[in-house]
Amino acid sequence: MDKFLIEGGTRLTGKVRCSGAKNAALPILAATLMTDDVCVVEGVPDLQDIRTMLQLLETLGVEVTRSGTSGSAVTTRVVNEDLCIAHYDLMSTMRAGFCVLGPLLARRKRCQVSLPGGCLIGPRPVELHLKGLQQLGAEVPVGKGGYVEGEITRLKGAEMYMGGPYGSTVLGTANVLMAATLAEGNTVLEGAAIEPEIQDLCRFLVCMGARIHGIGTHRLEVEGVESLHGTR
Repeated sequence: MDKFLIEGGTRLTGKVRCSGAKNAALPILAATLMTDDVCVVEGVPDLQDIRTMLQLLETLGVEVTRSGTSGSAVTTRVVNEDLCIAHYDLMSTMRAGFCVLGPLLARRKRCQVSLPGGCLIGPRPVELHLKGLQQLGAEVPVGKGGYVEGEITRLKGAEMYMGGPYGSTVLGTANVLMAATLAEGNTVLEGAAIEPEIQDLCRFLVCMGARIHGIGTHRLEVEGVESLHGTR
């Protein structure tokens, strides 16, 4: 098709149901890994990336149920914390799956997470994610097969800059932010992303008991807490 021909002059009427934001739902669903309690996330769109994230959570020991219109309400509960491997077959289809890295390290103290697409750092860079987690005290080398492997005692707060050559990293901010909520001491993220999905994630974490200041600005201050609880 070369063009659209639009004849105006007719008033539009009716109702449209707006779905929830996929880009907000994905990191929020990853954050449910950070508590054993039940979490309910409503307004979740029924999209392939969402289905893949829910599959990923199930492989990480999360019991997932969907209810409501088009399964828009997702209920999660961690039932097995021994499962810490995010496999390539799921990670290769969805970049946002890398957001489980921070929650796994902070909550379960170990992880083995495939790089997005299984590639080496470069074409799909995640170095800002890894750099931020390293500044929190995590050793996160890229092992064989393109998996990020980490094991820690506890993360410790730090001050860092989340910007890169293309601006602030959205997923990197989400990953490090989630990890920082359970780190010992205070963390400051300068140059943090301010997209709506980051603000939504911040509010969800606060509802779980996190202490985050500066929501909606490029400077996020996080006071680490011992644990997070479930929320709706």
